[in-house]
Amino acid sequence: MDLVVQSPDELLAAVPHVLGFKPEESIVLVPFGPGLPITRVDLPTSATAREEVWDAISGPYGRHARPGARLGILCFTGDRRSAELASQHLSNRLETVGITTQIRLCSDGERWREFNTGTTGLQTQATAERIAATTVLSGAAQPASSRSSLAASMVGDREPIAQLIPAARAEAAASSPAAERDWALDRLEQFHTDGNRLSDVDGARMLLALEKIGTRDALWEGMTKENHTSHMAIWNDLTRRAPDEVRAAPASMLGFASWLHGDGAKAWCALDQVPADRPYSMAAVVASALQNGIHPREWERYQTQMRDLAGELDESFVPKPPEKQRDLPRTQPTTDRRAPGR
Repeated sequence: MDLVVQSPDELLAAVPHVLGFKPEESIVLVPFGPGLPITRVDLPTSATAREEVWDAISGPYGRHARPGARLGILCFTGDRRSAELASQHLSNRLETVGITTQIRLCSDGERWREFNTGTTGLQTQATAERIAATTVLSGAAQPASSRSSLAASMVGDREPIAQLIPAARAEAAASSPAAERDWALDRLEQFHTDGNRLSDVDGARMLLALEKIGTRDALWEGMTKENHTSHMAIWNDLTRRAPDEVRAAPASMLGFASWLHGDGAKAWCALDQVPADRPYSMAAVVASALQNGIHPREWERYQTQMRDLAGELDESFVPKPPEKQRDLPRTQPTTDRRAPGR
């Protein structure tokens, strides 16, 4: 999805479509060129919190910075004072790694102010509708109303499959791991072809098949840039429907597919669905990729090592984001995602 913006109003209206949700009490860093990640962080309101934000993002930005790198810092809040302090702090820190802040905007949803120049303006409904229409034409889904609503979209009715798990587990025990792996691969291929939602019976069988690391890895290895949107669809559905005992695998698969798509916000929300008392090594690998701002294109280079790491990680690791939630939703550049303003 390419979004070309020509004014602060258009830039602010474009951000929810890039993130996948409407940010609130947030700072969003938007690159004006390839190479840097787009990042959302909670708006810090103290000096300590501002330093914590920089500590959290300095690694990815320092690693991806290139000569001439530029970005905009956008604050979505009614707390103008905190926004000005936080954006100036980030601008100063980014300068130390060679990144220039071209614009510092603050929006309360109705008006915007550019801190560098002092100029102000209105956010108009006409602009928001025009940007929305552009994204619809590109085939992109419309953004969720908030990050919490994006997270809520991954929670569905889990009781039907929960009731089927005991019988499905007995049937799996009577089968063989190889047979269940072959069935899972065939059923996934069928989904790629027809896109039809798995029945509760097939859903239960698929979730139990994923408990075998060999089966999970076979499905994971088949995930590519060409089919990752289909993977997002099936694992999102199964994450919504999976009871706690079998949800870690589909949530991790959804997290990986979302990261491969460049959607870090959705990836983090997926990892949040990994039950806290059931840490899962694949989820830890995805969390590491997100925390370190790893570009999805690097997967092809490092996939063998990262899959091996998933098998070696200490199972006590719980892949949760920092206390101050941050998202690295669109690591730039990607083939289908450019920063607004490009």
